[in-house]
Amino acid sequence: MDVLLSIKPRYVKSIIDGEKRYEFRKKVFRNPSVSRVLIYSSSPVKKIVASFEVGKILEDRPADLWENVKDYAGIDDRDFFDYFAGKSRAFAIEIQDLQELPEPIDPREAIPGFVPPQSYCYMDGVKLEN
Repeated sequence: MDVLLSIKPRYVKSIIDGEKRYEFRKKVFRNPSVSRVLIYSSSPVKKIVASFEVGKILEDRPADLWENVKDYAGIDDRDFFDYFAGKSRAFAIEIQDLQELPEPIDPREAIPGFVPPQSYCYMDGVKLEN
């Protein structure tokens, strides 16, 4: 199963450049069959620009998670701890087999009634084509 994640453009760039090897989330997918993530680059891009295979999903206290992944986080510690402020658990989704799309996809044209997800949405059965 695929899932669509909204990610800010500056973090998408870090992912594509190979600096960011983990995507951080306050919550992860309830469905354990998620194997691929479609990357929706949020405003101002507003397009699906890449995909990756889900590797390990790490869960820990934010400080401990940071210690384990900081060298591959692609973000600085301030952004990391600001994002997880007040949270007792943090998740890191390992990015594997990143595939940048040759042409970004406008989901508004490909998916009837598309609304960008706040965090993520399942894409079961949705076919995307350029």
